[in-house]
Amino acid sequence: MLITLLAPTSGTATIDGLDVQRQAPEVRRRIGYVPQLISVDGTLTAYENLVLMARLYDIPRRECAPRAREILSFLGLEDHGSALVRTFSGGMIRRLEIGQAIVHRPKALFLDEPTSGLDPVARQNVWEHILELRKTSGTTIFFSTHQMEEADAMSETVAIMNTGKIAAIGTPQEIKAKTGNKDATLEEAFIFITGTHLKEGGTFRDVRRSRQAEQRLG
Repeated sequence: MLITLLAPTSGTATIDGLDVQRQAPEVRRRIGYVPQLISVDGTLTAYENLVLMARLYDIPRRECAPRAREILSFLGLEDHGSALVRTFSGGMIRRLEIGQAIVHRPKALFLDEPTSGLDPVARQNVWEHILELRKTSGTTIFFSTHQMEEADAMSETVAIMNTGKIAAIGTPQEIKAKTGNKDATLEEAFIFITGTHLKEGGTFRDVRRSRQAEQRLG
């Protein structure tokens, strides 16, 4: 709903002061989105993928090449700009996908399980670049994850979802404090608040999507 792909059934939401229903085209120009499923073209080079996305965002043609090179440098992919993306590792693909989503310098960046299927080294590398982006650009990062330690370490605000509704929202410390245990982890807080275990959640479709992503990125 926040990225304007689904219409809200009730309520309202704004991004950068713009209503996600009434001003959807303007909202899309101000956000970046990295889906869980692959969003780069493996038959193109990294540089070509970025230039193509820049053109789709109506960035002036003279700015596309410099913007693509800037993104490649920021993501540590400058030595791979001319390589076909189908030769990339999972971590490199994810970094390039983030690059595509920020080529137009969005106000907010939405990430759907950005490190799903990545090994620990690739996961850490991806997060280093995401946090650097937040630090240097002021972009708001909004991400979903099943990794509670990831949410705890990376988030200023956490919302726990249960059966499609927000069950709790606050800082990681505030969420953990709800358990009454000063040493509780965010995973323990999740179980306390929802009354379920992390492994119990998800439909067959959710599991299939997750495994497809792991196979693609791993």
